[in-house]
Amino acid sequence: MHFAVTAALPCRAALPRPDANRGASRMDKKASIGVIAIGRNEGDRLKQCLRSVPAGIPIVYVDSASSDGSADFARSIGAMVIELDLAIPFTAARARNAGRDHLLREWPMLKYVQFIDGDCELEAGWLEAAANFLDTEPTVAAVCGRRRERFPERSFYNQMCDDEWNTAIGAAEACGGDAMFRMSALAQVRGYDPTLIAGEEPELCHRLRDMGWRIWRIDCPMTIHDADMHRPRQWWLRTVRSGFGYAQVWEKTRTGMNPPLYGRQLVSALLWTVGVVALSLAAALVVGPAGLAAGPLLWLLQLARLAKRGGLRRGGHLLVGKIAEAIGILRYALSRLTRRKQGAIFYK
Repeated sequence: MHFAVTAALPCRAALPRPDANRGASRMDKKASIGVIAIGRNEGDRLKQCLRSVPAGIPIVYVDSASSDGSADFARSIGAMVIELDLAIPFTAARARNAGRDHLLREWPMLKYVQFIDGDCELEAGWLEAAANFLDTEPTVAAVCGRRRERFPERSFYNQMCDDEWNTAIGAAEACGGDAMFRMSALAQVRGYDPTLIAGEEPELCHRLRDMGWRIWRIDCPMTIHDADMHRPRQWWLRTVRSGFGYAQVWEKTRTGMNPPLYGRQLVSALLWTVGVVALSLAAALVVGPAGLAAGPLLWLLQLARLAKRGGLRRGGHLLVGKIAEAIGILRYALSRLTRRKQGAIFYK
């Protein structure tokens, strides 16, 4: 069983931390692991991110037009820096591909690459545990662990993110932005799709699984994330982005060998918004103005069901989030009709 392998991994093993002369140690061409961090105006979070990478491991930092000195800081600690061209829309997928291409040029012998978002910090022992797992599981293309929030107690939205990261252990459909990939598997599918503004990791994993690779989540601390979400507007924009990503990824994956991704999410978002409005209008045509109450009544019943499972506040956000997701879905449909490219949707 794969779980027996996972349990034996040294998740908490101590790894050397960066030192003042880490730039020279990164030139070791025999390294088997490289790290790619991506970010935009992450400030101190990026400093924690890059400093969490053990000495001797090559780092590429890909910057999306930061104005807070992120690129300069990354250079100061010996990281290689790529600053993306402003003329092309920013996406996380584009940034990760740029980092991978640079790593391959400088260190063509690397076996594994750890992707990490600039607002995350690596847990001690993760790189060793992930590499050991990939060494022992040759059919696994990517492995991820537990991402947790740094300050879940500081806001309701941070706590929602922490719950979101806590997915099941074992075989998975996809990983998130933080994961270790096998370089040969990435090369086989030519990396991420740079046109995707959200959901680029599940879409990549979908193509990998179509080619016979597996994705796995092990029971091991991986990264500490700082969502830093404190305002409803941040949550709203993040949820709109999710809806856009659902539609875009569903269209990209509907022709693969595996079932398309996000079909259930698309149906749910549209059912509880467009569908409910359509039902209310239809009821009004049949029974008169009183029929307009059908929609609100359905929403109240759904809210009661969600509140029973996770509390009124969480249930309310899940339900209202369907509106944000539907807006994202419709924005994608509009972008397809008008053939206009949508850049990244930033929520912080």
